Amino acid sequence: MSDEVQTVDWRAAARGAALGAVIILSISAIGALIDRAMDDFDDSAWPVTLFLAILASYVIAGWWGGRAAGPRTPLITGALAGLGAFAVWVPVRVLIWVARDDSKGLFTGDDPVFTLGGVFANLVFAAALGMVGGLLSARRARGPVGDGTEG
Repeated sequence: MSDEVQTVDWRAAARGAALGAVIILSISAIGALIDRAMDDFDDSAWPVTLFLAILASYVIAGWWGGRAAGPRTPLITGALAGLGAFAVWVPVRVLIWVARDDSKGLFTGDDPVFTLGGVFANLVFAAALGMVGGLLSARRARGPVGDGTEG
């Protein structure tokens, strides 16, 4: 085991976060357009589909960040990329809430935009799935296990 200290590649994490944020913002825009076009959006399959797409964006952000970081710190870089993508999305979602001025409360009311549980769950999903993406990027860079190319 090496005593070498691993440092985080913040640029790689930022690159992954930027890609993830672009994807999440695109998914959010598509969701808003679909919501306006449908009368029963909440009772359709669209919310689940869009949520799964956002989860996939965390994996993609982690993969892109981990790929840019290389094989040294793919898990932490992937986690930071996923968390960064979520962190960029939150203020944009607040701005959307302000612009739409619908009756929903931001943190309170019957159907708030943000709940403590929802924010916490997204933080966990972003970190965990970002790590999955980082791991996938590292495994792809090294090749399959057992082929003699591991470092």
